[in-house]
Amino acid sequence: MKLLWILLSLLLTSLAVQSTPVTAYMDKVKWMIEPKEDEEQRLRKQIQEQAMQRYIAPIDARVDRIWKAIPGLNGREVDLERTFQATIKQNKGIVWKYREIRPNVSLSDLGAVPIYKGNPHKKMAALMVNVAWGTEYVPEMLKILERERVKATFFLDGSWLKKNPEVAKQIVSAGHEIGNHAFSHPLLSRVSTHRIEEEIRKTNDLIKEILHIDTRWFAPPAGDFDQRVVEMAWKYKMHTILWTVDTVDWRKDSTPEKMIGRIEKGIAPGSLILTHPTDRTLQALPQMIRIIKGKGIKMGTVEEVLSSERMEKIE
Repeated sequence: MKLLWILLSLLLTSLAVQSTPVTAYMDKVKWMIEPKEDEEQRLRKQIQEQAMQRYIAPIDARVDRIWKAIPGLNGREVDLERTFQATIKQNKGIVWKYREIRPNVSLSDLGAVPIYKGNPHKKMAALMVNVAWGTEYVPEMLKILERERVKATFFLDGSWLKKNPEVAKQIVSAGHEIGNHAFSHPLLSRVSTHRIEEEIRKTNDLIKEILHIDTRWFAPPAGDFDQRVVEMAWKYKMHTILWTVDTVDWRKDSTPEKMIGRIEKGIAPGSLILTHPTDRTLQALPQMIRIIKGKGIKMGTVEEVLSSERMEKIE
């Protein structure tokens, strides 16, 4: 292209054409045939220079002295070639395209360690619903969650699931996640290791048989556990899940106002929120959800909150 321009210039010069119209024409032709490579090189250089400013390092999963297992969080880097191609296509400034960078240490790498919360750098929280008795409040809770566009994680007691398979199927059909809540709601730290295994295995088998789901999450009844429980859940390829914020909705003196106050005070990015299907929960739930969203925290399932994936959409 440069050679073509040189030859054209020599030709016009040799013809001694120096009029203003011809000079203007020469400038126009020069602009039209000036190599695109130079422009593209400048754009690539600009993208490379700004890419480092947009880099976010991944965060490894770790074991905290108080909060135990804390999941990691993916980092982010600019996809240079896709950014260049998207920018050329749209021609409206740089169109940034990213890819995620996985941490060196994942949650699963930590092994048999209980989990109380997600990564605090991820602005998400999960609503957990432990179900071990009754069905009368579940349908209305599902309606509220649908209306508020929230997906929750329901931890099912095995004996409840056995008696109420159709209600459990409604929960799954509504798009909610399922976890294991043992079979008969015992205090697991006070029973034999054999009994612990039976409680976990029987409920896992029922979840698989009735709902066709392999769950990754185990919530010990009443939050009672010891290391045997955590290791048994891990044997069945499950993490032991506790909570960050307890609404204490199972107590009759726990009014909706008190429950809302606990959310207002305790909610933070990474929170796992414990609830049950009670009449008080139904009254408090819409306002609880609004408070959480009002703080800029997105609500999702336990899987979504504990995942190392970043919240922003990666294209």
